[in-house]
Amino acid sequence: MKQFVLTPAAGKRLIGKAVIRHPAIKEALKKGTVVIIAGTTNGYVAQELLSTYCKTKDFQRNRFYRGIILPPERPKSSTGRSYDESKFPGDVVIKKGVYQKDKTIFDVVDGLREGDVILKGANAVDLIRRRAAILIGAPKAGTIGASLPAVVGRRVRLILPVGLEKRVYENLDELAAKMNVPGARGPRLLPVPGEIFTELDAIDLLTGASASLIASGGVCGAEGSIWLAVSGKPAQEKAAEALIKSVVNEPALNF
Repeated sequence: MKQFVLTPAAGKRLIGKAVIRHPAIKEALKKGTVVIIAGTTNGYVAQELLSTYCKTKDFQRNRFYRGIILPPERPKSSTGRSYDESKFPGDVVIKKGVYQKDKTIFDVVDGLREGDVILKGANAVDLIRRRAAILIGAPKAGTIGASLPAVVGRRVRLILPVGLEKRVYENLDELAAKMNVPGARGPRLLPVPGEIFTELDAIDLLTGASASLIASGGVCGAEGSIWLAVSGKPAQEKAAEALIKSVVNEPALNF
C-alpha cells in the first residue's frame, strides 16, 4: 500500500486525465456527441480530451465556467459568480470527433440521443451512496435543467466529474428539501441521476489499483487536499505512483 497527497488542482488534473478514457466517452467520440459543460473540473477534462483526441490546443481553461465560488476578498456577486463573464467561450461540444466551437449545451441538447454523453460538474458528492448534487442559481435550473430531459427522456449518459473536496455526509435529498423550501434564500440544490467520477475512480480506471480516502486538509496552499491510500498488485501500485507524480505539482487555479 502506498500513500499520496493531492491538492484540489492536482485532483482535477487527475480526473481530467482519467475520465477521457471512460469507455462511453471513447465510443461517443467515434459515433456520437460529447458535451462538456463548463466548470472548473470540466476545464481539465476538456483540455485533456481536446489535446488527446482532437489534436487541438485552441482551448483556454481560465474562462471555462459560468459560476465559481471565490474567497471572500475576491469580487463576486451574491450568487458566487464572478462579475466578468464577457469572455465565456461556450461549452465544449465534440461531434464524431470534431470540435464544434462556440456551441453550448442549449444549442445541441435537443439533438442528443442514446450513445451520446454529457459531462457536468457537481457541488456535492455522497461517496457512500454514489450520488451527486448541483447548486442551482438559475430559475430554469441552468445547464443541468436543460440536460435532464435528454438524460431521462432519451438515455443520454450523464457523467459527473467531481473532486473529493466536495464530499458531504448528509442525505442529498434531505439537504435539497431544506434548501429548496419556499421562503429560503440562496442557491437551491438538485440531486441528479448520473455516474460520479472522482479521484478514486480515476486511479482505478487508469491503473487498476484501489484507492481510499483516509484523511484530508492542509495549509499554505494545501487547503482542501486529500490523503489517499492506494493498494493493488505491485505493477498497479507502481503505475499509480507514476500517475500521481505526473499531476502532483499542478498549479492552483487562478482566475
